[in-house]
Amino acid sequence: MTVYVFGHRNPDTDAICSAIAYADLLQKTTCPQAIAASCGPANARTEFALRQAGVAAPRIIMDVRPEVRDVCRRDIVTAHEDDVFFEVYQRLSQYKLRAIPMVSRHGQLIGTLSLLDLLELVFHGDDHDPLKSRRVHSSFQKICAAVGGHYQHQVDAENREDMIVMVGAMSSGGFTERLHKFPAHQLLVVSGDRPTVHVPAIEHGVRGLVVTGGYELSPGLLQLAAANRVTVISSPLDTATTLLRIKAARSIESAIRRDFQTLSGQQLVQDAQQTVQNSTQIVFPVLDDEGQMIGVVSKSDLVRAPKPRLVLVDHNELTQSVAGAEESEILEVLDHHRLGGSLRSLQPIRFINEPVGSTCTLVARQFRQLGYQPSPGIALCMAAGIISDTLHLRSPTATDVDRDMLEWLKGFCNCDLDHFAREFFEIGSALRTCTPDQVIREDCKEFQEHRYRFSISQIEEIGFDLFWKRKDELQAALEAHTHRRGLDFAALMITDIGTNGSLLLMSNEPNSWSDVNYPRVDRHLYELAGIVSRKKQLLPLISRILDSVSARSTGA
Repeated sequence: MTVYVFGHRNPDTDAICSAIAYADLLQKTTCPQAIAASCGPANARTEFALRQAGVAAPRIIMDVRPEVRDVCRRDIVTAHEDDVFFEVYQRLSQYKLRAIPMVSRHGQLIGTLSLLDLLELVFHGDDHDPLKSRRVHSSFQKICAAVGGHYQHQVDAENREDMIVMVGAMSSGGFTERLHKFPAHQLLVVSGDRPTVHVPAIEHGVRGLVVTGGYELSPGLLQLAAANRVTVISSPLDTATTLLRIKAARSIESAIRRDFQTLSGQQLVQDAQQTVQNSTQIVFPVLDDEGQMIGVVSKSDLVRAPKPRLVLVDHNELTQSVAGAEESEILEVLDHHRLGGSLRSLQPIRFINEPVGSTCTLVARQFRQLGYQPSPGIALCMAAGIISDTLHLRSPTATDVDRDMLEWLKGFCNCDLDHFAREFFEIGSALRTCTPDQVIREDCKEFQEHRYRFSISQIEEIGFDLFWKRKDELQAALEAHTHRRGLDFAALMITDIGTNGSLLLMSNEPNSWSDVNYPRVDRHLYELAGIVSRKKQLLPLISRILDSVSARSTGA
């Protein structure tokens, strides 16, 4: 089963590159089915890094909750509306099915048919119409196939028509008397080697005659049958078995359930469960957006839907993870941020969380520890993640481990990392290319401290000139984001790569925000000299302020 390696929502370079590199390592070691995935598209800098590395971007998956198309059976077994009982029953028996979708000869879905529907078709009775159980809507072609017989003479054998089955097991006089009670063109007489039955039946001009026990009509009677346009079939079976097989040649058209329920392939499994829970239908056709059937599911298929299997990199809080992660099986976590959120597992999992500057540092270290040399592309991919998250080792989050691993990766890269870093930071100014909302969401993480829910977005720029031109619209975007996400406040951290300082723009300030102890340069705007790290500098600062607010409100 596929294992998806995911970075956090609104992914940055480290999130995407660590997912790509770790999926590559897992494929080489313990999990060939590992696939790198992303909660959103890469930003311009990340795209540049991937192009330089010659590495494909991860698969974008916004929600990992299983959809009906993920659990439906694609090997669809169907039946046609012009099939007969024994054909459909054999198909159900062969594939061990209890129900089957019905399609027209043009492939159009027209209904469903269950085994119970089939049995009611053959074994139904009607006290007000004793003939009903003896009426068969079929063709001689289907009847001949059902009994495993052969024609001695046939007339319009392909035509489907209503027939009344009559067994010639009585005296000649009684049979002849009974024969005249029914329309001759509808009568299908079934008899063994009894010329006293065959002759009056043929002379009466019945629609067909089935001779059982492997017997055949004499040449003289066969000539008479031809003259009276009577179809004659020789059955190798005894009369009782032949009669049962003829009933099994009934058309199933009247038993098809045409008022039936379908499911969309893109419908979430949990929603589909609610949809079908009170239905008596056994099998549910699954349709694509064009209305074409792509599979079938039963209620049990929906109940037994496997959970998605995830490896989380560059985050460990479910509020920052892909939608549906809380309903998934988390196999492993590889991160360098604080512990938070409500991550739980039923079984012990591998959880690596270390105070280094980049998740790519941890991935690179695993490559080295396991004795695997990364390809040049994967090596540059990991180097990009380290360079991005540590501002090329100038951030206070950079550690000796980051420096060591970046030096190790340098030996596998096909380019000069100093030159790459300069180009990397010169490319993709969010303030130059993005809408205000895109700026807020480009590298945005949500947190919960005490009773406060808030988000911090971070962008890196060369200088603050563009920010001052767009300050008001960014402020408005922060306020809209706060309202849309139901947050207490939202912050945007604009980091100047050249000076290693930041500006902090707030949607609004929580109580006691004056404790921030950094200069306020404008409404909702603060200068953070020497602050470049969200996780190691800004988040602890905000956490202390909110902790102080909480303590004062409780009288502690």
